[in-house]
Amino acid sequence: MILEPIGLPFSQVAGLLDTLRARGETVATAESLTAGLVAAALTDVPGASDVVRGGLVVYATDLKAELAGVDRELLAECGAVHPRVAEMLAEGARTRCRADWGIGLTGVAGPDPQDGVAPGTVHLGFAGPGGAGVRSVRLSGDRHGVRAAAVRVALEHFADLLR
Repeated sequence: MILEPIGLPFSQVAGLLDTLRARGETVATAESLTAGLVAAALTDVPGASDVVRGGLVVYATDLKAELAGVDRELLAECGAVHPRVAEMLAEGARTRCRADWGIGLTGVAGPDPQDGVAPGTVHLGFAGPGGAGVRSVRLSGDRHGVRAAAVRVALEHFADLLR
C-alpha cells in the first residue's frame, strides 16, 4: 500500500474519491517531483478507476512541454520549478487526459538545489471547471520526506478545493 509510507489515511483518500464520484467528476495528474506518487496514492483505493483518468510522469524538463504542454519559453526562462509550471502541468493533465480536474506538481526534493531553487520548494497546480491556481509550499525533511509531504499537501488541498 502506498498510502501508509506517505502517511495518508486510507479514509481521507477514499473520501476524496467519493466526493469526485458524487459530483460525477474525474481527475488526472502531471507529476515531476513526485514521479507518479499522487496517482499511485489515488489508485491505492479500490474503485478509483471510475474517477481517476490517468497521469503523466514528466520528470525530464523536455517532457513537461512535450507531454503536458508546458510552455517551452517559460521553461527556458524560469526553469522547471516555478509556480506557473505547476499550473500548466495541472492544465495539461486535465486536457490531455480529458478529466474534470488536473493536479500538477513540481519542486526540488533534494538533497541539492536545482537551478538555484532550494530543496523543499514545492509548487502544486490545480485546474478544474472553475479555473486554475497554484499553492506553493516549503517542506522540510530528506528527499523521501519532501516527496511524501508534497503528496499529502496536494491531496489535502485538492480535497479542500472540492468542498
